[in-house]
Amino acid sequence: MSKHHAKAVHIKGITFNGLTDSNHWVPIDGPAEFGGSDAAIRPKELILLALAGCAGSDVASIMTKMHVPYTRFEVHIDAEMTKIHPKVYSKIHVTFKVWGEDIDEAKVKKAMYLSAEEYCGVTVMLKNSIEITDSCEINPEE
Repeated sequence: MSKHHAKAVHIKGITFNGLTDSNHWVPIDGPAEFGGSDAAIRPKELILLALAGCAGSDVASIMTKMHVPYTRFEVHIDAEMTKIHPKVYSKIHVTFKVWGEDIDEAKVKKAMYLSAEEYCGVTVMLKNSIEITDSCEINPEE
């Protein structure tokens, strides 16, 4: 098992700068009413971006290997959060949007399945505690 490290350096109030092993800083903040500067992404939003980035990179790589001729690709996340503390995501829906001509939807869905079941560590970590669903949207060339 490999070890990974992360740190959050306090700036002021609830504003932090985060750093991980990749040596890239990420500003993390909250709304002004809770002591933040409202100048950066919220911690829980990072989870949604982690899911979109992990699943997206898997699906893009797999589609390329399957010779899916896409010209544009986006991953959209819609999440529901509980209303009581601790407020957590209870449902997440991932929509894979693919643009191009002659896109084989079956190949896109296979790439989505492989990502969710075999490759995306973020999905695997989250799906035991959050209901995660997905869909794809095939769009013609713009």
